[in-house]
Amino acid sequence: MATINEVALMAGVTPATVSNVLRKRGRVGALTRQRVQDAIDALGYRPHLAARALAEGRAPTLALMVSSIANPFYPEFALAVEREARESGHFVIICNTNEDPAMGRAYLEQIAGTLSEGVLVTNANLDFADLADTEARGTPVVLCMWERPEDGPGLPCVAVDFALAGRLAASHLIALGHRRIGAIVGSKASGIHRPRYEGFVAALHEAGLEVNAGDVLHAPDTLQGGYAAARAMLGANPHLTAIFATNDLPALGAIHAAADLGFNVPNDVSITGITDIQLARESRPALTTVAVPTAEAAQLAVALLRELIAADPRPADATPTICKTSAPQLIVRGSSAPPRLS
Repeated sequence: MATINEVALMAGVTPATVSNVLRKRGRVGALTRQRVQDAIDALGYRPHLAARALAEGRAPTLALMVSSIANPFYPEFALAVEREARESGHFVIICNTNEDPAMGRAYLEQIAGTLSEGVLVTNANLDFADLADTEARGTPVVLCMWERPEDGPGLPCVAVDFALAGRLAASHLIALGHRRIGAIVGSKASGIHRPRYEGFVAALHEAGLEVNAGDVLHAPDTLQGGYAAARAMLGANPHLTAIFATNDLPALGAIHAAADLGFNVPNDVSITGITDIQLARESRPALTTVAVPTAEAAQLAVALLRELIAADPRPADATPTICKTSAPQLIVRGSSAPPRLS
């Protein structure tokens, strides 16, 4: 296997220049860069990541912690993160906590600062104290898709206005003429989806509508959770004309449940979600949802993490950065329509 010294010798440059070319750092002229690349290709050189980490005192990888890789949102987000990370010469390690805080803590202890030089966290059910400890040990942490832009978590974060997303979904259903709207909340009452539900409720109140306690169910943020909640909701309240779900997976589960109960979507009941995952576009009917800026959030999160890595050590009294994405956007598709006159 070729070494970096052999590449440098063939290209007539120093090993440091080869390293700069590989990591897209430093000022290297176009002709020199091409000579180095030609030497790399001719020798079949491949960087030894462990050796590089040992030599440079840092790993060329970033860790992305997710709560469940089975949720289609996270692979889509991971793809966007990987695309951005590759631009700076980083690789991405996916750490699936399976919504287990102990597993997340183990990832932080074993990977942060050793296998990765920075950590991105997306709703991974982690204790903020564990994340603060990771930062204190010198490994930057960025929270992705933070749901309360007006209320920072005390850590660097990229925030999306999910309360606005809930408001947009509710306003759409109200504008169509719906007055009895159920809600499936994909978390506990105090959980991460609370801002989405609060936005939904605020829009209803502004329209002079009340939220009936029996029309609101908290369920797992899954297809199965949405299915079970919608079956229970429509069975108990068959006069509902619309259902708002705080995420696309429960919304898609609600579409399946409505069909199994003999309801036509959207003629008998309209259904909306939040996020705009690929499945939302491919379902039949296609899901009306509020799209959040996933790719933009990934880009901002990687950029912020790179800044924190470059600024290491960060001043202890520095105020955590809050980067806000652009606003969520309503995407109207086939799962919503005006209620029947009857």
